[in-house]
Amino acid sequence: MTTIRQIAKLANVSVSTVSRVLNNHPYVNEQTRNDVQAIIDQLNYTPNSNAIHLSKGKTNVIGISLPLVNNQYYSSILEGIAKEAAKENYHLMVCQTNNDKKKEEEILQMLRNKKMDGLIMCSKLNEGSSLEMFSTYAPIVTCEANDVPSISSVYMNHYETFRMSMDYLIQKGHTKIGYCIGRKNSFNSTHRKQAYIEGLHSIGVTPNTNWTFEECLTIDDGKHVAQQLVQLDQRPTALVVSCNHIAASIRKEIERNGIQVPEQLAIIGCDDQPIGDLFDITTISSQSEQLGKHAFRLFFKRLTTEQQLNEHIEVSPQLIERTST
Repeated sequence: MTTIRQIAKLANVSVSTVSRVLNNHPYVNEQTRNDVQAIIDQLNYTPNSNAIHLSKGKTNVIGISLPLVNNQYYSSILEGIAKEAAKENYHLMVCQTNNDKKKEEEILQMLRNKKMDGLIMCSKLNEGSSLEMFSTYAPIVTCEANDVPSISSVYMNHYETFRMSMDYLIQKGHTKIGYCIGRKNSFNSTHRKQAYIEGLHSIGVTPNTNWTFEECLTIDDGKHVAQQLVQLDQRPTALVVSCNHIAASIRKEIERNGIQVPEQLAIIGCDDQPIGDLFDITTISSQSEQLGKHAFRLFFKRLTTEQQLNEHIEVSPQLIERTST
């Protein structure tokens, strides 16, 4: 394999001169530049990108960790990141965790090993203390609220989105309300459940565990929730769902079984996936593309500022009424 040293020897110049030619540095004699370039072309030499990255101290790559790439919510966040990254000539390294904590740890090790200049975590699995340790190597930004002082975040207040949903349904006269969420012990789910319970307690109602569904991550999971609802002797009259693709799946399956929406079951989602519009799901919009844009800007600001800036941006939810309620 040809090296810079070999090129320098053949051209009878220093290694630093070859490096200047490779990097198109202006301060090189034109004849010397032509001689060195001729040898580079003759040997078909390609610079070692890893070596260049090490010499420059950065890769121009931003890592993105997310549970599933085919989830529209995370895809929208990714779209927002990509639009801002392109403005700064940054490339994306998209890493799917499949909600596997060990996989996320592998991605964090890549950050530690300088495979990327920073990491945007669309959803996090590891504890704050672990993330704090890795944030000493490069900037980390989460697209959900976190309790780590050294890590910036842009987030929806998921307690507020569920509380808005509960208030909306209660104002419509519902008292028999259930919920459907993703990972049951995640940071966001904990706050969603808190809002749900407090909403029912505000009208003197005790939550019914038969109407609560957790670990719902896919369209098939939504279909199974609908099938369980059909089998109940006593069903809720309304359901708060954390994701629109789940809400849409529930609506389609529940109506296929003869249950009318919203007359027999009102459904409200809590994100801004386009499928919510397609299936006419009332939604507390999360403006996920904006989350992605803010996340990249927080990363880039931290990267280009000598001071350690840790900021937290809350994106306000918005109620969009449709026919499912």
